[in-house]
Amino acid sequence: MFRRRTLLTAAVAVPAALATSSAITGTASADGSRGFPTEFPLPNGFLPEGIAIGPGPFAYFGSRADGRIHRVNLITGVGRDVSAGPGTPSVGLKTDDRRIYVSGGNAGNGRVIDLRSGTILASLTFAAAPTFINDVVLTPRTAWFTDSQNPFIYGVPRGRGVPEQADVVRLPLSGDYVHVAGFNANGIARTPDGRALLIVQSATGLLFRVDPGTGVAATVDLGGELLTNGDGLLVEGRTLYVVQNQLNRVAVFRLDRSGGSGRLVERLTDPRFDIPTTVASFGNRLYLPNARFSTPPTPETPYSAVAIRK
Repeated sequence: MFRRRTLLTAAVAVPAALATSSAITGTASADGSRGFPTEFPLPNGFLPEGIAIGPGPFAYFGSRADGRIHRVNLITGVGRDVSAGPGTPSVGLKTDDRRIYVSGGNAGNGRVIDLRSGTILASLTFAAAPTFINDVVLTPRTAWFTDSQNPFIYGVPRGRGVPEQADVVRLPLSGDYVHVAGFNANGIARTPDGRALLIVQSATGLLFRVDPGTGVAATVDLGGELLTNGDGLLVEGRTLYVVQNQLNRVAVFRLDRSGGSGRLVERLTDPRFDIPTTVASFGNRLYLPNARFSTPPTPETPYSAVAIRK
């Protein structure tokens, strides 16, 4: 088995040295991924946080150390750097068929990178210190970024052209959302019906449904469940996966179509988790980078990502 399940209800572009593939292999999978690595190394000293998968069986990781982007072939486990870092962090990231959208952490910015060449097409300033641009989600027209230190989300238009600073939308969060001391807005995803955004607030463990037109937030009814240490979010259909980093687990919810309410289905754990932060999906597997926040970072500190079955 990849991991332990806790069931809660019966109802429901700069080439670098290639990383070595993991010796751990997967079990038979419905998506044809038999033999795919279920654990693979990332560069020593990399300090991973975000993950995005696709197009194809490729995972992209951002470095909190220097901002470079590392791509791993999920079939072989072999990876290489594909974009040089600017010397500031890369935190959450998402990909489409042409670009990588990257959250810049305490640099207060977001970057848009060409997927093929690794060239940074745009670096857009969102906020001045104190700030932490944490995660990003893609809607058909906009990339939305969270800020864990300020009660705003920031929108960058998507399209054929390259976005400019004047295009950035600074949207204040209001309604039920109350900014508190500590880490606030963190992971972000779209609701199942695609009409709104879901944002987890790490400091309170609350999940909010946010209108991207107004910034008005409504607390999602999770039946009293709190998302303590909530980090990365992933929505597939009506299933919501929430990474609870320091707890080394992923909470799985069944949402209604609007994303206004949900019920806890199960919690996923795995002995290989070492403070996972974000999650992405390929086939019938979830992939998570181990950020290892409790391990003092050095240039030689090893890092990895792991795969578990959904």
